[in-house]
Amino acid sequence: MDFGIALPTAADSWKVTQRAEELGFTHAWFYDTQMLSADCFVAMGAAAVNTRRIRLGTGVLVPSNRIAPVAANAIATLNQLAPGRIDFGVGTGFTARRAMGFGAMKVKDMETYIAQVYGLLRRETVDFEMEGQQHKIRFLNPELPLFNTRDPIALHLSAFGPRTRALTAKLKAGWIDFVSTVEHGVREVEAMRQDWQKAGHALGDLQAAAFALGCVLQDGEPADSERAMAQAGPRAAVMLHRAADEALSGLKPGTAGMPSKARPELDGYIELARTFEPREARYLQNHRGHLMFVKPEEKRFVTADLIRATSFTASEAEIKQRIDRLRSAGYTQFTIQLVPGQEHALADWARIRTAFV
Repeated sequence: MDFGIALPTAADSWKVTQRAEELGFTHAWFYDTQMLSADCFVAMGAAAVNTRRIRLGTGVLVPSNRIAPVAANAIATLNQLAPGRIDFGVGTGFTARRAMGFGAMKVKDMETYIAQVYGLLRRETVDFEMEGQQHKIRFLNPELPLFNTRDPIALHLSAFGPRTRALTAKLKAGWIDFVSTVEHGVREVEAMRQDWQKAGHALGDLQAAAFALGCVLQDGEPADSERAMAQAGPRAAVMLHRAADEALSGLKPGTAGMPSKARPELDGYIELARTFEPREARYLQNHRGHLMFVKPEEKRFVTADLIRATSFTASEAEIKQRIDRLRSAGYTQFTIQLVPGQEHALADWARIRTAFV
């Protein structure tokens, strides 16, 4: 089983990526959330020249936020720096779009975008629409050694629903799933495997990555300790942010695997969110710190129970058992997100990784 790291992108993310490579991690995924973290392509470029083996991926890019020719150019440029080590992760957008007050983009628009990007990477002429006009575009001098369209660039889709899972199978892409619990993860991978087989693919060809946040607890350490709150609390807070979005803005559910039963933490946070300013853009405060830190005002709602229900926060032995169950169910990669200021947690997850070598 492969092990990866996911990063709320920072300008110097290459440092933790380099260390992850030294510890045997196979993948590093960089979030493309422009209102929350640094630019993923700048950070990936630095990581490309400071590593030799680890794969580097957008985890994930949202098509509405970067036009296709710009994305294709950036990916091909990275491929020149790290030939054959680049992964193109794409999604319809949860964090990156909700942080600007928008819901997810349409799946069919994402499919068109992917076709344009890969058409350009194949040096084809593609139809591209911008500002109400449609024109044919292509790389005009790809033979010059400015970027790399020769070495393969793997496609991965962040797919939480049936339509995106079906598209993943149609495109024979890698699959990215954000997993809260083993039970949720097993259900999701079983559904993905069914879609994969329906598309006529061999199950052995499915690359399935389980993304998670969590904290490797020490003996007797509670799930809401200061350390666990920092490392895993941001995942629990996502549930609060989602609930507020849906209650105040009418956006459709966008995060799978979250506990769906009524919880007092949700009700309390929604009432708090009703006080966020500016009133017409409450999402600005709601999503501050999203997947990176727990805001002081929301900390009382991020309980030990909620952390346990939404993250891989447990003893080292129990976490190993959980990951083993995911592997048995069909996941081929386990990726842990490291939050800003807690990069030292990589050592804990490196110990767990060695059990699966």
